Amino acid sequence: MKIRNYIALSVLAAAALSGCTNDENNSFGIDNKTFTVEAVGGTERIRVSSNDSWVASASVPWITVSPANGKGSKECRLIIDSALTNQVRSGVVRITKSDNSAEYQEVKIEQKGFDYAITLDEPEISIENYASLDERHFDVRVKTNVDFEVKIPDEVANWVKTDRFDVNLDRGLRPREVTVRFTWGINSVPMERTAEITFVPTSDSGVTSDMLAQNDNLTIRQNAAEEIKRGTREGDSVALLSIARSLAVWATNWESSGEKMDNWSGVTLWEEGMDGYVDSLKGRVKYARFFMFSTKEGLPFEVQYLTGAEELQFYSNVNTFQLNLDTGEYICKLEHLKRLTIGAYGLTSLHEDFTNLKELEYLDLGSNNFEKIPEIINPDNFPKLHVLKMANNQRRLIYDLSNDISTNFGGFYQETAYDPNTKEFGDFPSRLLRWEPGTNKKGEAVTGLDTLILSVNYLQGEIPSFEDDSSVGYYTEADIANSADTLPRRLLTVKRVMPQLKMFALNFNRLTGKLPDWILWHPALDWWDPYTLFFSQEGKDEAGNLAGFSNVPSNMNYYYQEYTKKYLANMEDDSASSDSSDSSDSSTR
Repeated sequence: MKIRNYIALSVLAAAALSGCTNDENNSFGIDNKTFTVEAVGGTERIRVSSNDSWVASASVPWITVSPANGKGSKECRLIIDSALTNQVRSGVVRITKSDNSAEYQEVKIEQKGFDYAITLDEPEISIENYASLDERHFDVRVKTNVDFEVKIPDEVANWVKTDRFDVNLDRGLRPREVTVRFTWGINSVPMERTAEITFVPTSDSGVTSDMLAQNDNLTIRQNAAEEIKRGTREGDSVALLSIARSLAVWATNWESSGEKMDNWSGVTLWEEGMDGYVDSLKGRVKYARFFMFSTKEGLPFEVQYLTGAEELQFYSNVNTFQLNLDTGEYICKLEHLKRLTIGAYGLTSLHEDFTNLKELEYLDLGSNNFEKIPEIINPDNFPKLHVLKMANNQRRLIYDLSNDISTNFGGFYQETAYDPNTKEFGDFPSRLLRWEPGTNKKGEAVTGLDTLILSVNYLQGEIPSFEDDSSVGYYTEADIANSADTLPRRLLTVKRVMPQLKMFALNFNRLTGKLPDWILWHPALDWWDPYTLFFSQEGKDEAGNLAGFSNVPSNMNYYYQEYTKKYLANMEDDSASSDSSDSSDSSTR
């Protein structure tokens, strides 16, 4: 009886053990069988339940399973790449048991496609009204899957610009991040301004704006400028400080000195008794000098507020020879300015409104980079101008122009450039040699140039003699009669060219040929210091000729034989100088 019971229990235990093993062997499955994934891709997770080994595989290359095989229960990561198109795509991950039972589980994955879009990380930007040129920019990060262009409205194009950029769509419609650099200009008015910038698909992209699921615009808000009270002493002081800041002037301590504007170095204020003084100018800036600075743009906008200034000087910019600058519009607003120096600044052009400065009497544009003398410098635009200085406009020294392939080296080269086909030089800028007292085309009285400085440039060829120019006459009996016997009759055979010139300098150009009679017999030749500032040339011209005139007189005796009163005056001056020297020596002894 006991034996039967043992057998029965054994059978039941075996049956129970057999039933438990079958249940565990049949527990093969996953906890999630479908996923919907955004176009950007990402990672999803599933739990594999199994007592045996298994292997996972994906039906498409844009899905990766990790781990791709295992034994027992494990968590697997499904790594989905970002989409490449705007279409929905599907894939399957199959997990198969490794016991040859062919049993498997599947996970179905559906991924959305990318919509066309142009989006911005920061759709609103705020900027200051002023910064130095190197700091006047900001970058905008654009996410896009469309080739696009930046549309800047015409009304803000004068102060908002973009640099070049490229949109690389080598990964299909997967959005790429593009950095677009914007540059901006100074806001010179005490009022905030705004620019609305749009980003639109290019015409050859095959996409139109209405196909974009998202299309961000950029709003730029620029702060208002500090208000400068025009026509006041206070406004002038703020303008001076602002100009010095904009130019990064090294040599001024106006702001830190604590001194009143009356004591600022390089500044002269209007006072009673000064020529041209009126009560409204009292205490305002009459003259200001800005020296040794660093800028890569035209004169600062604050210049326009110095409306009482009679003279301004801007001189000695950093790396002048590398720059190609324009004066800018702001200096052109000072219509009462009489004397202006913009030297060693890096200028190659004058703003078109420079002609507003009709009261100019003195203009020094020396040590810049002009290839040509600006056409607007003429007696029609500047009837009161009598001093014009444009010396040393060479970017660098080229001794032999015939043995150099450089370009854009300044020095008025374009005025007289050599033509190898005709073997002739361009015409000397004789328009300046016709700037005499009289009346211009507008019927205005013209003062005429009494000082013309064109030294240290690259003018070539010959100085015009005007012998074949019927529009230029000879000195007349009336000229001699009205000169109080200072003009010799020798001048009756000499062309009457710029007789009012008190100073004319042309030294260290590449001029050749004969000195014309109008130079050799000019009434003021002896005042010009001609052997130093006129006759001396240097280097070779483009034709290979050694620069220099062929008929330079050995001394001035020929001249004084005709200008006898000048000779006697010089003798008297020399005698007086000698007497003074002897007296001094005698008293010392």
